[in-house]
Amino acid sequence: QVQLVESGGELVQPGGSLRLSCAASGSISSINVMGWYRQAPGKQRELVAIISSMDSTNYSDSVKGRFTISRDNAKKTVFLQMNSLKPEDTAVYYCYAVLRRVGNSVYENVWGQGTQVTVSS
Repeated sequence: QVQLVESGGELVQPGGSLRLSCAASGSISSINVMGWYRQAPGKQRELVAIISSMDSTNYSDSVKGRFTISRDNAKKTVFLQMNSLKPEDTAVYYCYAVLRRVGNSVYENVWGQGTQVTVSS
C-alpha cells in the first residue's frame, strides 16, 4: 500500500537541468529521511543526496554544488533539482524514504521503482 512514485527522468543534454520528484503515498504516519540514490550501468548503487525531517542535507561529493534536494512535507514529496548535468550523471535514480506506517512503531526503508536519467548529446 505504501509506495514511492518517481517522475521527471528523461534524456537531457550535457549542461542541462532536470528536476526529479518522488511522492510518497499510502497509510504513512511519518517520514524521517528521504533521499535519492542512483545506479549507473555496471556500477553499484550510490547515495546522491539525503534530506532529514529537519531539512538538513548531505550530498555526494560528485554532485555537491550542482544538485539540490528539497522536500514538501505536506505533500510527502522529495525533489532533486539537477543542474549542470554531466554524462557521468547518467543512471537510474531511485527515491528512498525511511518512514513509519500508520499503526506501526518501527521505521521502514522504502524504495521507489527508479527513473532513468540520461545525459547525452
